[in-house]
Amino acid sequence: MREREERFHVETRVSDEAVCVHPVGVVDIATVAAFRAALWAAPPRRELRVDLSEVRLLSAAGVRALVAARLRVRARGGELVLVDPPPVVERVLRATGLRRVIPVVEAAPARVLATV
Repeated sequence: MREREERFHVETRVSDEAVCVHPVGVVDIATVAAFRAALWAAPPRRELRVDLSEVRLLSAAGVRALVAARLRVRARGGELVLVDPPPVVERVLRATGLRRVIPVVEAAPARVLATV
């Protein structure tokens, strides 16, 4: 069971209005390439949502990926929104100032799925 807990993966859901990227696990130097690839592979939509509810750790590499994704999405005329960061990730967002430049919303997972 421990092996499954340590794996990192990203799920992506696409609708007409938004794309939801849902990373699961630890976003660090070892996994950031897969995280960044999922962000870059997201088709252009008005909104790119990153559901952080199952991220156990967000390192500086993950923060840089989010900043780059925000710039990329804004260049296309869209908006990056972070959804449901757990307390450990919330602290990183506050400490880095990312929370001030990227909207953070709290939504029940069912609502996230229903709107995507």
